[in-house]
Amino acid sequence: MPVHYSQNDAVGVLTLSRPAARNCWGTDFSEGLARELDRLEADSAVRAVIITGDEAGRAFSAGADLKDPATHTLETMSDFFSELPKWRSFVVRRLDQFPKPLIAAVNGYAIGVGCILTYCCDLIVASERAEWRQPQVSLGIIPAFGGSVRLARWVGKGQTMKLSMGFPLDATEAYRIGLAQWLVPHAELMAKAHEVAAHIAAMPPLATQLAKESLNRGLDIPNIDDASWVDAYRFMALGLTEEAKAKHEAWRQKG
Repeated sequence: MPVHYSQNDAVGVLTLSRPAARNCWGTDFSEGLARELDRLEADSAVRAVIITGDEAGRAFSAGADLKDPATHTLETMSDFFSELPKWRSFVVRRLDQFPKPLIAAVNGYAIGVGCILTYCCDLIVASERAEWRQPQVSLGIIPAFGGSVRLARWVGKGQTMKLSMGFPLDATEAYRIGLAQWLVPHAELMAKAHEVAAHIAAMPPLATQLAKESLNRGLDIPNIDDASWVDAYRFMALGLTEEAKAKHEAWRQKG
């Protein structure tokens, strides 16, 4: 099983594990992640999820397996059309739709599709050893699955073009430009990721889910008035929950 699962209280951890090849990507990662995310979405005991790479692989994920001659290869137009359904169902869409907060704990190289995977998460904790690379253009292709647009939403056009043109991004720079929200010594990475996830897991789960939905969906709405109007429904719906009423009453009792 190349995607390992563990749980600590209300925090789930998904680990990409192919250590002999720096956790390089495979369809088994896509299938394993999708399967685990489906299960975790239904598990009310899990309120936040960390995604990281197997430490033995010394990487988050080194991306596609370029030693496989079938990687990035299509022979005919028929092959192209037969591949499209796989693209539509690729795991990045499942990550986009996952309602609970996702934290990427980037423990080393995040390359190609491994790089894109980090942008699909909601928050990033970076080890000092973390490094992002998008080598696709140098291989005669482009970052797939909206990879460049996803990154631009984090750091803007210029920084995205720089990475897309093959310039690596180390952990210090990733933190400086806002891609990583936390930068820690390597030995402290998972402890910090768990601290972040536990903080989120301790908050009202419906509110955290709708806060994530509000931001992610709102970025696709070009008019701020329309985004605000949609948020009014989320705000009022949350105001009707017992969770919100109890939290407000607890706050009033403190006074």
